[in-house]
Amino acid sequence: MAGGQERVLRRRIRTVQATRKITRAMELIASSQIVRAQNRIRAGAPYQRGIARVLAEAAADAADTAGRVLGVPESPRHVLVVALVADRGLCGGYNANVLRTVERLVRGGRAEGKEHRIVAVGKKAQNYLRFRGVEVAEAFQGFSDRPTFEDARAVAGAITPPFLGEEVDQVFVVSTRFVSAGTQIVETRQLLPLPEPTDGGVPHPHFEAESVTGDGLAGAVEAVGRQGYTEFEPEATDLLVELVPRYVEAALFGALLEAAASEHTARQRAMAAATDNADELVKTLTRIMNRARQDAITTEIMEIVGGAEALRQQAGGSETGGIHDTFQPIAESA
Repeated sequence: MAGGQERVLRRRIRTVQATRKITRAMELIASSQIVRAQNRIRAGAPYQRGIARVLAEAAADAADTAGRVLGVPESPRHVLVVALVADRGLCGGYNANVLRTVERLVRGGRAEGKEHRIVAVGKKAQNYLRFRGVEVAEAFQGFSDRPTFEDARAVAGAITPPFLGEEVDQVFVVSTRFVSAGTQIVETRQLLPLPEPTDGGVPHPHFEAESVTGDGLAGAVEAVGRQGYTEFEPEATDLLVELVPRYVEAALFGALLEAAASEHTARQRAMAAATDNADELVKTLTRIMNRARQDAITTEIMEIVGGAEALRQQAGGSETGGIHDTFQPIAESA
């Protein structure tokens, strides 16, 4: 029985050690991807700042005539929500935090009589929402860990036309903002209509986040004041409409980059915790196996001692019986 238990424990230890190798490898891969994702965020920031400055100038001149393109709708009836998550799991609560936020947003909107259209970016979003009965209008997957600008343009193509065609009144993006390697924040940001200009002249996205810091547009918008006089050709109102698709593409690309960095960071932490847990489990199982082996050795020693004692007693009884048998015929003959 003890030997069988020892074999089972040895098999479990080998399984845990094999799993530990996998989690350790995934941890190292995620660590290398974090640095690459951060570099891509920094590389994309100049374009995002540039489109933000142009948009700020146009929005400042067209604030009175922009109509539904600028500001926050008073009573939106049709809302489009873009959910940015990962294609894979094994990244802790990264996917669940975003998807729970989307679910709360949809439920709250239904209570207010709003209709929601969901655009899911990432395989996990599509599976999660469909399982809970939330209809997904369009789904994109296959690029969550390393998005390109073309991917952002494809997603923007599912967002901008419905808004400009007045099919939806408001567009939100629910994603994870990468603040630092130790801090990632789930935020809900209004993408369309364009945020109104702040005092500094730059559109400031409207946030409805659980915890938000920074000034939005994927962290790339910097507060800049207007300098000098700008003359627009065509008019600022027409230019603002032309800039909407470019702004959406830039904002989505920045959000995708930050989501990718957050995904790698969450996966690195999750795999590091899994590796540590595997080490602890191996220690625990080894301790139990050693105790079982010690119990088995003790039992075997006791069995050997008991068997030797039984043989000794049997040998002593046989010796006494032999003397009695030898002298019995002498007594009878006498």
